[in-house]
Amino acid sequence: MIRFENDYGEGAHPAVLNALIKSNTEQTPGYGVDAYCDRARATIRKLCEREDIDVHFLVGGTQTNTIAICAALRPHQGVIAATTGHIAVHESGAIEATGHKVLTLPSKDGKITADQVAALVKAHREDVTCEHTVQPAMVYISQPTENGTVYTLSELDALWHRCQALGLFLYVDGARLGYALTAPAADMSLPALSARCDAFYIGGTKMGALFGEALVIANSEMKKDFRYILKQHGGMLAKGRLLGVQFDALLCDGLYFEIGARANAQAQRLRAALEALGIPLRYDSPTNQQFPILPDTVLQKLSEKYAFSFWERIDDSHAAVRFCISWATEDANIDALIEDLRRWMSPTAQEPF
Repeated sequence: MIRFENDYGEGAHPAVLNALIKSNTEQTPGYGVDAYCDRARATIRKLCEREDIDVHFLVGGTQTNTIAICAALRPHQGVIAATTGHIAVHESGAIEATGHKVLTLPSKDGKITADQVAALVKAHREDVTCEHTVQPAMVYISQPTENGTVYTLSELDALWHRCQALGLFLYVDGARLGYALTAPAADMSLPALSARCDAFYIGGTKMGALFGEALVIANSEMKKDFRYILKQHGGMLAKGRLLGVQFDALLCDGLYFEIGARANAQAQRLRAALEALGIPLRYDSPTNQQFPILPDTVLQKLSEKYAFSFWERIDDSHAAVRFCISWATEDANIDALIEDLRRWMSPTAQEPF
């Protein structure tokens, strides 16, 4: 079985494993106050071109989102997200379990706009019974989105300025951030991102690490007592140096961005083949996730050889699915998938919807 259902199905990049092995028998302090974590923090500050940011290392994305949102919001407040946002659909109600409602906005491509946010906040504030409802206090976006789409710098700018004007936090989920920053025509950098949000994280789990996310906090309110909140929510790893070692290996020599660029290039090669075959794409994704719309007959044949994710039903005989490329995806596997698609697609299946 050739697997395309996610970008964390393999273990870790050899450079990460080698770094862990090399440091394995060293004795260090626990809880992320070791030299490896300090060095990784310094690297992140340098990459972001900001010395005033706090950096914390956590194990997974849901944990990071939950703790970051809890650190920012008061008990009566909620977080705005797209209906397709990870916190809204793929985290088993983790945010709601901590008492903070996810306030969703409709989205066709996974992105939300500054005007949508303003309209939602305006409706709440003009409601004479607003104190009976959840107060919107944060905007959550992911870069890239669940649908592989990417916010442009101008779109992020608009959200940031609107959040500033409305007194909202802006938080960016960066589980696949490396793929967004290295996407074709990407116009955003780490310094640009870190200057336009209150907090974001640099994903490791989906970018070549065994596990781990690096949370970057710029807002002073969120910084206050954050390690207390981290500990209280079970996010303070005793062997914290395991996270520092991995991010040091990924970031110190640019490996993180090489991983992203390579996977994106492979995904775009797959996309070009899909388009050449006349296969429609559900989303315009420049990143490592591609969402072709395929006939059920072809999907059945593909499922015998490939693992991929069902995304949504399009009609009675077609569905959108996701093929996800990782740091370890082999070119030969992309070639095999393209060849099978060419073999199994009939002329009638190539007709646009």
